[in-house]
Amino acid sequence: MTFNQKFNAFKTIVIKEYMRFIRIWIQTVIPPAITTALYFVIFGELIGSQISDINGYSYMDYIVPGLILMAVITNAYGNVVSSFYSAKFQKSIEELLVSPVPNYLIISGYVSGGVARGLVVGFVVTLVAMFFSDFHVHNIFVALAVFVLTAVLFSLAGFINAVYAKSFDDITIIPTFVLTPLTYLGGIFYSIEMLPEFWQKVSLLNPILYMINSFRYGLLGITDTDLISAFAIIILFIIGLFCFAIFLLNRGTGIKQ
Repeated sequence: MTFNQKFNAFKTIVIKEYMRFIRIWIQTVIPPAITTALYFVIFGELIGSQISDINGYSYMDYIVPGLILMAVITNAYGNVVSSFYSAKFQKSIEELLVSPVPNYLIISGYVSGGVARGLVVGFVVTLVAMFFSDFHVHNIFVALAVFVLTAVLFSLAGFINAVYAKSFDDITIIPTFVLTPLTYLGGIFYSIEMLPEFWQKVSLLNPILYMINSFRYGLLGITDTDLISAFAIIILFIIGLFCFAIFLLNRGTGIKQ
């Protein structure tokens, strides 16, 4: 394939993925905004008013970065896992696989769709957060980098989940039993410095902790983890998941069986 043909193929997949979730924006974009508003009301206003400042910020301001990134994580992941599994279920993915489109472009197209949804939802949630908090962006470049890299990472994770999924129930197992616990235990609602020493060390094994704290640094300028280490972990996970996704697609895992 020529460069133009590859670009057109990639663009087609991305546009299809974007239109897939934007057509039903009432179901894909509005619910996360409402859920986040409820978090702010319950945790920020009701509970947060009873909690002292954390690292110089009110509890409401402190939880803003985590809630924004949580919306990005769940929507980037959910978009790709549901889209690719639906393509498998409907057998439409076979038409794409027998075409001359390279597998890395197929993965990149689906991941780009997940990133697009994650960024759209993240932007909407950020607008909601502005009604509850007066936070100011500390470092826009760090914030945007973590924003995008996190969406890429969990889009890839969603793709791999969809490859292995054999039923619609399978695409909910990882989000329910792995993703949600790791997200809630990733420091959204608390600083790990508030934990006993043992649980602080256990928390450092959670990769989502580094993403949330890096994003919190971008918005507020505070973090419980080293920024360089956090970026290294995120990038290594992206490289590893992308290589694994390529390997699975080349083997036809979950598709050719």
